[in-house]
Amino acid sequence: MKNNDTATRLRDNARALFISNDTIDDLLAWATPRQIDAVNTMLAREIEHREQGKRQRLLRRAKFPVIKSLDGYDYTHVKMPDGYDTDQLTSLELLDHAQDLVFYGKTGRGKTHLATALGIKAVEQGRTVRFCQTAELVLHLGKAKRAGNLDQILKDLGRADLIILDEFGYVPFDIDGARLLYQIIAGAYERRSIIFTTNIEFGKWGTIFADDKLAAAIIDRIVHHGRLIEFHGPSRRLSQALMFNNK
Repeated sequence: MKNNDTATRLRDNARALFISNDTIDDLLAWATPRQIDAVNTMLAREIEHREQGKRQRLLRRAKFPVIKSLDGYDYTHVKMPDGYDTDQLTSLELLDHAQDLVFYGKTGRGKTHLATALGIKAVEQGRTVRFCQTAELVLHLGKAKRAGNLDQILKDLGRADLIILDEFGYVPFDIDGARLLYQIIAGAYERRSIIFTTNIEFGKWGTIFADDKLAAAIIDRIVHHGRLIEFHGPSRRLSQALMFNNK
């Protein structure tokens, strides 16, 4: 008599590797418990190897400039909206609902660190992420449009579960660039999540886009289906530099 738990695990692992039920049934009919354990161990290791390979591919394609972790992140000066806490944030439940986040605060307050760490956690969960320096993305979109391959970029971003638009608004766009970026943001609405990191308050987004109506349309989407998280306190970069110099 085969151990039912072992047989169930083997069947689950085999099906995960697209092995047919007929082949699984045949094996279970003649294999000894020890042989089933050996096969199950092999299948489990193959699944783990494939998952590791998938995560590595996702990490490369996300194009994070640096690797950051949530471990030890200090939320002391991070102001969450009412009814929302760090556990909800780090659980990445926003991805299940295609919600957006705006990380707002002065330079050096840890916005990019947190956005990157959340993106990396999403990759570890098998999610597709794209990290973009916003000004570089707008330039890239403009070049792609002129070269006639804009659709390729739009399709790539359209496959993402999470898009991170870092340093949003640090460099103003011309109207063509603003409209191209609007395509990305509007296309993501209720389909995938976007995290914006910015030091520009909503009231000044019109100057970023060179178009108040375009900015208002984007803000409306974010407010309707997203959250604003504010970053206060001293500059983390300055604090780290002072600690380094004092060693």
